[in-house]
Amino acid sequence: MAVNYFNYLRKEKMPHIWCAGCGHGMIVKSIIRAIDKLGWKNDEIALVSGIGCSSRTPGYLDFHTLHTTHGRALAFATGIKLAKPNLKVIVVGGDGDMMAIGGNHFIHACRRNIDMKLIVYNNNIYGMTGGQASPTTLTDAKATTAPYGFLEEPFDVCNMAIASGATFVGRALDLDVPLMDRVILESFKHKGFSVVDAWSQCPTYFGRFNKWGSASEMMERYKQIIYNIRQKDQLSEEEKKGKYPVGILHQIERNEFCERYQKLRDTLKGKEEAE
Repeated sequence: MAVNYFNYLRKEKMPHIWCAGCGHGMIVKSIIRAIDKLGWKNDEIALVSGIGCSSRTPGYLDFHTLHTTHGRALAFATGIKLAKPNLKVIVVGGDGDMMAIGGNHFIHACRRNIDMKLIVYNNNIYGMTGGQASPTTLTDAKATTAPYGFLEEPFDVCNMAIASGATFVGRALDLDVPLMDRVILESFKHKGFSVVDAWSQCPTYFGRFNKWGSASEMMERYKQIIYNIRQKDQLSEEEKKGKYPVGILHQIERNEFCERYQKLRDTLKGKEEAE
């Protein structure tokens, strides 16, 4: 049965204001399809964002939504989950929002393993504020703050998440809709802190500055620097060098923070009542 997207959208906010060729809308549709498949109700979801192009998402989706300060979405979301643990808490943010000003919150959210779902809309650049280089900008790529090429090595969102303790980590490109749907769906099913590195092309800034062409041409370029994690044993180290794996990269089970916090509260409450 086809998904009725308008069941989840604020119709009065349409049409959206994302640039032509931006992949963010495709990520939003994957989020909606996962929610619809799981049967989650609008009023049991809290969607939180920081600042950036990705942060138009809570304006468009008809859930409990917060559009918070730059880099602080995970901090706000942590408060929501502790106060209302029954809510399904989804956080969205860009690569700059999560890996730069919000990097410390990202690391510690992974470490705590709070049952929240983070979707990083990764377009390798600051799209909303003028095309500055971000922590995921590819080496030698051009940006307004790197007109002669970016000299630094980019952060790998997934490696950072795994190293920091996230219990579910996946990556998908918006050009591969079935894979994006699967990774986001499985991240929503997972109990614990999940991170999805969702690649989204930005023709307006990254594509234009680097002469990568149209949105579809950008997609073809991204295809050249990825490989499916299921093929990792079939590829040589040379073939994988400099490329990013896509798919479900990491999934483990360990104690979830909110449950441990509630047990501690119950224990302390029991002691107080006993006294």
